[in-house]
Amino acid sequence: MEKYSLNCLVMATIIEAKPFIDGLSLIPISEKPFPVYKNNNYILIISGIGKTNAAIACAYFCLTVSICRIINLGAAGATSTNCFLGEIFHITEAIEPERPHWKTKTPYVHKPDILEGFSCAKIATSDHPVIDRKERKKISLTADLVDMESASVIQTCKKFNTRCYLFKFVSDTPEHIKNADIVKNIEKHRTAFFDFFRQSVVPLL
Repeated sequence: MEKYSLNCLVMATIIEAKPFIDGLSLIPISEKPFPVYKNNNYILIISGIGKTNAAIACAYFCLTVSICRIINLGAAGATSTNCFLGEIFHITEAIEPERPHWKTKTPYVHKPDILEGFSCAKIATSDHPVIDRKERKKISLTADLVDMESASVIQTCKKFNTRCYLFKFVSDTPEHIKNADIVKNIEKHRTAFFDFFRQSVVPLL
């Protein structure tokens, strides 16, 4: 197995990251250009929400961390009622429904690295928060989940020939249309998500 100097965790918000910072005893080492936390084995960056933020944060790791492996972790919305709150998925494919290829006119599709033994899902990465039920239903034809970062994480890692793995937990379903409810759901399920990472993902890294 390849040797990595650090496992690089990329998370969009401090709300999602708090159990990881506390549970891994990560120490803040910088605030600019991103908040970064670190111990001997892990380094975590708070990228901010959205494709651009995620891409810049991943590029920052790829350029500054020797022998980097990136793990993108966080919340995602379910596009149908087939997924339940707190359910955790390993992402096998990220689709950009708002970014059609100029030749084929079909959405760009990005494929990350995969670890065996997890429940898997496809995710759509949008340029805006997808909360509207009708929009979720449309996306459900091609993806189980939706977020605003995954596709950019994968695309950036591929550019830098860097391994990347993505795990997401469900923070909202078509029944959740208020931002305040989504935040509450993240706070409710984030610790279980960290426990899953520590107990099920870490042994395979």
